[in-house]
Amino acid sequence: RNPEPDELDACRPWIERQVDIIRPEVIVTLGRFALQSLLQRQVPISSVRGEWQQYRDIPLMPTYHPAYLLRNPAAKKEVWNDMKKVMSHLAIPLS
Repeated sequence: RNPEPDELDACRPWIERQVDIIRPEVIVTLGRFALQSLLQRQVPISSVRGEWQQYRDIPLMPTYHPAYLLRNPAAKKEVWNDMKKVMSHLAIPLS
């Protein structure tokens, strides 16, 4: 099920604290709710999927949620392209 707004609000401080502690090089959001929760704005995943965003000065790559891929297997190619961008950003060679 989709998370309720109060559930997202309750989890936000924990996520922010984890990001502060870990300071990841990149964040990959899986699906609309993860994206909108971090960016704090209503943005359709389809309009920004595969395009770099910023979250607290950390590059953020939005992509589709795995449940979406189960319903739409053809979208796996788009997600793979997103992951190749992430790997390139992190200088991870493609095998």
